[in-house]
Amino acid sequence: MDHELVRSVEKALGWNGPSALGVEFARGSMADVGLCSRLLTPQHLLDVIMRRSLAPPQFRCFEHGTELHPDAYLTQQVTRRGQSLPMANMDRLGQLLQSGCTVVLDALDAFDPTMELVCRALQWWSREVVQVNTYLTTNDAAGFSLHWDDHDVVIVQIAGEKSWEVRGASRLAPMYRDAEANTAPSENIVWSGTMRAGDVMHIPRGYWHQATRADRGEGYSLHLTFGFVKRTGVDWLTWVADRSREREPFRHDLDRWNGPCAATGQQDSLVAEVRQLVADYPIGDYLAAREQERRPPRQVATRSVFGPPRAVLCVAGFPPHVERQGETIEVRAAEKKFTFGSNAGPVLAYLLSGHPVGIADVTAATGVDAAAIAEPLLEEGVCAELTEALSSACTGLVPTGTCSNTP
Repeated sequence: MDHELVRSVEKALGWNGPSALGVEFARGSMADVGLCSRLLTPQHLLDVIMRRSLAPPQFRCFEHGTELHPDAYLTQQVTRRGQSLPMANMDRLGQLLQSGCTVVLDALDAFDPTMELVCRALQWWSREVVQVNTYLTTNDAAGFSLHWDDHDVVIVQIAGEKSWEVRGASRLAPMYRDAEANTAPSENIVWSGTMRAGDVMHIPRGYWHQATRADRGEGYSLHLTFGFVKRTGVDWLTWVADRSREREPFRHDLDRWNGPCAATGQQDSLVAEVRQLVADYPIGDYLAAREQERRPPRQVATRSVFGPPRAVLCVAGFPPHVERQGETIEVRAAEKKFTFGSNAGPVLAYLLSGHPVGIADVTAATGVDAAAIAEPLLEEGVCAELTEALSSACTGLVPTGTCSNTP
């Protein structure tokens, strides 16, 4: 999948692919600042907040660096049938924005098609799970105190300005659930300065950082934080341990009562089984399974009630695995496996590219009935009908009809 933001981030950070993700701090600026308003504006963010039922911890508001009680910015709207829904009190939220506050909305990609497409493009690029959190800070509001994240982040400043300080890690490869606490900030300041519209910054996992507008006075800041959740050796071992349930020796009770010799014999036997288990389930298999088992996000599925779909978009969380096997082509994605005839190859290259494609256009270009090949992919959620919202999210950001996943 080709996406304008992915290309812009790579150029801004001087990267050639995702291999630098998580390695070291990087900062730069996108050549086209106009891309920022195409992605998000403060007004659009507030419109999203207004039209959805939101609550902490996904939706939060901070004043003077302290998280406010939800009653300060939420209200309970009661329907005529007595159903109560938490909704943003937009008048109160406007007052907070005027006086100076920080509004945080996590996982904007779940609500906004443009952010959904951006996160999917970044996932296909990095082969890691990606989520975007949004931060709107007004006037001289303070930000979060010095902290570190348990995942790598790429920050895109969308509008306004914000002051940042980034420090190195004080514990190598810290984790959310770790063997020891990571509470002492590093004294090594890697970078401090101002992020302005179009600026991009990469902060690796474990790097301490803080951001604020306390020194800025009037104005505002809007930035996106893309979090990349990379897998660790712990995750692989957990996955391997789950595979042990398939093998009988691991399902037996541990021998407690038959003496040291019996216990030692059982342990030696299990250690040998562990060695074989680890050899049978290498890291590559785990990473591939993680991609193929991830379900795509919710999408509109009309099942042709309003007529056959005219255009589709691949919505698999990661690039589908496509493999030729003699006279057939096997496709694996989103916990599903499909088998097509070899003549489907050119059509699949379009349908699985991650770009919006017209069914009639693909049929005309390949001479193969694209609707018949698209049908099972739509049925199982690997592809989705191209709605107006998805089409708008692609416009100017994702090319139409490019083949980038040719089997």
